[in-house]
Amino acid sequence: MHVYYADHFVLPLPQGHRFPMAKYGLLRQRLDGLPGVSLAEALPATDGELALAHTPAYIAAVRDGTLSAAAQREIGFPWSPAMAERARRSVGATIQACRNAMAGEGLAANIAGGTHHAYADKGSGFCVFNDSAVAARLMQAEHARRQRPAGVLRVAIIDLDVHQGNGTASIFARDESVFTLSLHGARNFPFRKEPSDLDVELPDGCADAEYLEALEQALNELERRFDPGLIIYLAGADPHEGDRLGRLKISYDGLEARDRRVMDWAWQRRIPLAFSMAGGYGTDIETTLTVQTNTYRVALDYHARWQRSRT
Repeated sequence: MHVYYADHFVLPLPQGHRFPMAKYGLLRQRLDGLPGVSLAEALPATDGELALAHTPAYIAAVRDGTLSAAAQREIGFPWSPAMAERARRSVGATIQACRNAMAGEGLAANIAGGTHHAYADKGSGFCVFNDSAVAARLMQAEHARRQRPAGVLRVAIIDLDVHQGNGTASIFARDESVFTLSLHGARNFPFRKEPSDLDVELPDGCADAEYLEALEQALNELERRFDPGLIIYLAGADPHEGDRLGRLKISYDGLEARDRRVMDWAWQRRIPLAFSMAGGYGTDIETTLTVQTNTYRVALDYHARWQRSRT
């Protein structure tokens, strides 16, 4: 299973910054020991690829280091060359994962990504560019070039980060070819939410049974309303009960069941799936790493099923 990384582009964050930059390199180290994982450095997304979901002025400001102080505060990162390059490669990783998944692999992944708070014209909440939005639009363009008579590639973005995917919802607000599903904490960031195609709001303290029932109903509703040819899955670790920003009470077992349900839903319908890790802010970084490693173990199981089906 192809997995893409860009963790060697480290942002020079001030001491005490709450973004867990170290988790990406640590996760790559863990995945390096998992049989069946093929790790590769992510390529940077080009200006033209980014422009499928972002305005030229915003792309130029990130590229050239001309973001205002207010824009940098909203993103949560100070601008630096490493910040700009990492943002491009985080998008590039999801693009490459989508290409692998659609080329017959079935599943592929981005160690980072899930930057769903980025709007067309600005970043927010530790998100510079919106990797899911750019990748969805690019996959549609590439599909059209290959199979024009087959019609538009329909993409479902299943966002199970604990925070609502406001930037993604905004970008695709009037695009019927992309279905945005967000299952998130009702009282968590962002406090002004954008309407997704399907929003499921969860109360503080939500535990496994309630969460998994909400997910099942959401997948049923997705199937009723939309027929995707590609799924981009944001497998956030932050619904976990040990997350300092999450406010939910989902256990390790609950999140593993969540991942298995989403991947099984895609597998049963033979829909290629690319996933990213999205948020994870465990009080103990080992908590986040355990959740994310479990996601990869589940994914390897479904990746193996895809490969057996091709023989």
